[in-house]
Amino acid sequence: MVVLQQQEKCALFSKGFPLLSGLGFALSKTFPPKYKLCGFLTFKLFLLQIKKMRTILTLVFLMTLNLGFGQEKFDVASVEKFQKDLNSEYADAKTSPLTAEDLATFKALDFYPITEKFFVIAKFVRTENEKPFEMKTSTDRKPMYVKYGEAHFEMDGKSFQLNIYRSIELSLKEEYKDYLFLPFSDLTSGKESYIGGKYIDMKTPTGDTIVIDFNTSYNPYCAYNHKYSCPKVPLENDLNIEIKAGVKKFHD
Repeated sequence: MVVLQQQEKCALFSKGFPLLSGLGFALSKTFPPKYKLCGFLTFKLFLLQIKKMRTILTLVFLMTLNLGFGQEKFDVASVEKFQKDLNSEYADAKTSPLTAEDLATFKALDFYPITEKFFVIAKFVRTENEKPFEMKTSTDRKPMYVKYGEAHFEMDGKSFQLNIYRSIELSLKEEYKDYLFLPFSDLTSGKESYIGGKYIDMKTPTGDTIVIDFNTSYNPYCAYNHKYSCPKVPLENDLNIEIKAGVKKFHD
């Protein structure tokens, strides 16, 4: 109640001297003592408000920071979910790319062990003014793609670059407007991995880095069924290193 009354006096005083009352400056001796007290209380309340605002802003900043970095942290659980969802998709006759014969005996896909080694935070370079081109596929189909950017990273002391693409057709659909396509092959292709390479689904980055989690790489549908038309991995995305991550080949 006392504080409320003092606030009312401060409100009245601020009408005549808004600058002095609002900032709580010490009043000269020409003003009555009660206004000095009012100024002190106003200043104290002012400091409390500033402290509260600083606390709120700090919490908001930390939450934003955690969200940003959270997307760039290796997460075993998310990879396990990726594997589980992929197995569920392939086990369902409505969504599976498998032939009827393979689906009848399907249990689960064969994955490399999940490892942080193949979780990469790459430097992202946006490639402006690229011209759309016809992407080669396993059939005569030639969908239009455009090179969206480049991912530069290091692994085992070597530097690598992968081109990232955007499908012109998919980019016109609302649900795929942020979708990016990363096809690649490596030294395991044709051995432990599918000879035609693998794919990684990505989203448009907001900064100058982009996460490449090879643990979430998967085979083209053509690895399971020849009736599909799949984009071929461009030669510039053939890595001279073994990427032992993601889905292994389906048949020996």
